[in-house]
Amino acid sequence: MAVQIQVTFDAAHPPTLGAFWALALGYVEDAPPPGYATWDEALDAMGVPLDQRDTAYAVVDPDGVGPRLWFQKVPEAKTAKNRVHLDVNAAAGLPREERPAAVRARVAELEEAGATRVREQEENGAYWIVMLDPEGNEFCVQ
Repeated sequence: MAVQIQVTFDAAHPPTLGAFWALALGYVEDAPPPGYATWDEALDAMGVPLDQRDTAYAVVDPDGVGPRLWFQKVPEAKTAKNRVHLDVNAAAGLPREERPAAVRARVAELEEAGATRVREQEENGAYWIVMLDPEGNEFCVQ
C-alpha cells in the first residue's frame, strides 16, 4: 500500500512562500473544503479572525502525483542549513548537452520570483544550481 506524504515548511509568511513553491513546481493552491467556494468563505465559517489567516497555506500537484506542501507560520527565523531539500528537475529527459541551458533558464525564472542563486555545480556529468527560496531554504535546480 502506498503511503501519502506531506512536506512541511516552517515559514515567516506561509502564503508568500507557498506561492513561490507553487510556481517552482507547477503546483496550485489547495482547494477549500467541500461546500465552500473560497478559503475566505471557509475561514469565515470556521471563525478564523482576519489577522490569523496567514498562519498556514498548502499547495498541491494538480495531477495528484506529487506530495502536498504545507507551509506553517513560525516565529523564529531560519538559522541553519536545511537537512532535507527539494530538487526542481528542469531538464528531465533532455540530452546532457542541453541540460545546462534548461537549468539556467529555469533559474532565471525563479530568481524573478524571489529566489537567490548560490552556486553552480558540475560533477560526474551532472549539472545543477544551488539556490535559496525567498525565506532562505536551500534547493537545487537540475
